[in-house]
Formats: sequence, C-alpha cells, structure tokens
Amino acid sequence: MDVSVALVPTMGALHDGHLSLVKLARATVGDSGIVVVSIYVNPTQFGPNEDFDKYPRDFDSDCEKCREQGVDVIFAPTDSEMYPGRSIGRYSTYVIEQDLGSPMEGRSRPTHFQGVTTVVAKLFLACLPDISIFGQKDFQQVAVIKRMVKDLNFSVQVIVCPTYREPDGLAMSSRNKYLTPTQRTQATVLFQILNEISKRVSSSKSEGRGILQDDLTRIALSFIRETPEAELDYICGFDPETLQTVKLLDSGHQIAIAVFFGDVRLIDNVSIG
Repeated sequence: MDVSVALVPTMGALHDGHLSLVKLARATVGDSGIVVVSIYVNPTQFGPNEDFDKYPRDFDSDCEKCREQGVDVIFAPTDSEMYPGRSIGRYSTYVIEQDLGSPMEGRSRPTHFQGVTTVVAKLFLACLPDISIFGQKDFQQVAVIKRMVKDLNFSVQVIVCPTYREPDGLAMSSRNKYLTPTQRTQATVLFQILNEISKRVSSSKSEGRGILQDDLTRIALSFIRETPEAELDYICGFDPETLQTVKLLDSGHQIAIAVFFGDVRLIDNVSIG
C-alpha cells in the first residue's frame, strides 16, 4: 500500500498558524499517511543585519505541540548537516529563482529567497514528501517555491493554507513575540490598511473609478502617521500569478505590505475582493 508523506517546513517557535498547516497535512494524507514537521532556523535566509541570532527558539515546546497534533516525524537537522563546510567558507551551492523573488521582499531582503529556495529544496530531498504545506501569509515565498518546484521537476504538490489570524486581524507570526505591548496593539494597522484598500477598490470600481498604485502609499501613510512606532517599508498591488506591479488595482489582484515596529518587521497580504 502506498503511504503519502506530507511535509510542513517551519523554523520552529510554533503557533496556531503553524498548527493549522499540520492539521491540513493530516487531513490531506489521512490517518495512514505520514506527517513530517521540519524545525530548522535557516541561516541563509537571514541578511547580515537581521534577527537570526535572536529568532525565537523553543524546541521542547515545539516537540510537545507536534506530539499533541499527532505528528509522525520531527526533522530537526543541524547547520553542519544542512550546509556542510559553510562555517569555513566551503559551501557555495544555492538554488536561485530569478523572477518572482525580485520585487517586494526580494528588493528589501536581496538574499532572502535564495536561502529559502535552497533550504526548501534540501528539505524536499531529505524528506521526499508527496505534498508540502505552506501558509498564505508568505504569499511571495509560496509563489517562489511553486516556481522552483515546477522548474526543477520536484514531484511535490504544494498546498497553500489561508493566513491564520489573531481575533484582531494580526497575521500570526513567530516574530510577533518580539513586539512590546504597545507595538502589539499598533501592529493591527497592517490588516487595517489592507482592508481599507480592498474596500476602496470595490467602491471605486462601482463608481467607475480606480485605485492607482500611487494611491496605496498615500492610503497606507495616512494610517502609519497615526501609529507612532510604525514605519512603512513597502506596499504593493500586484498580479498574483506574475507578481508584477499593476497600475490600476482590480478584483483578483493582491496587496502586500511590510511595516517596521522598531527592529521588528512584519508582513501581510490580502486578495482584493
């Protein structure tokens, strides 16, 4: 009898958003399938001045949560296993997607996606999953991984799970743990901005007008100025297939945003309509 294997790649610090991916993995492969959760804080997707050293790590808690969800295998490799020789400068092989990873996150974090694609490719080769589950909060990342899977002929089906949110709309993220109580209150501004723009697109369309790309920054800044600890990194309306910026936003387009709260950088996205 064939046994299906589902992989849920994570960097640990598991929250309910991660667990929703695990539940979808189990529902997809059934009780007879194997659910694998990888826990690995991948150094190659962090830039020189980013938060690799302080990224939240709680392996024991992560393992307990996995056990509670009936995870069959926890794959927790070491740096030396994933990147042999990297610590002494003898690792030079990376997987690079050059198209979908260029705008938005790729512009703000130039080496980020080559680290993501490299580690995900390695996880696929190590675990040999039939399916792999990712969250839509990282919309661009999922698009890049799907392109990699297609271009490199990986026999893996990529399944995307909707963004899991707190009751006030904030997308769940391990980095939310960094936020001070004040910043946590203000962080809802990301979802507020995205919802406001989505509503304006629908309204302007019914009135025979449209929302232009330049309007996005203006609308976002009107919220950001009322949020003392927030600083806009970018906001972008784009085609969800090509990830290219669109001049005039319409139903079916996607909006992505990145905002700093001090040193904490949060991202979010929604589909218009």
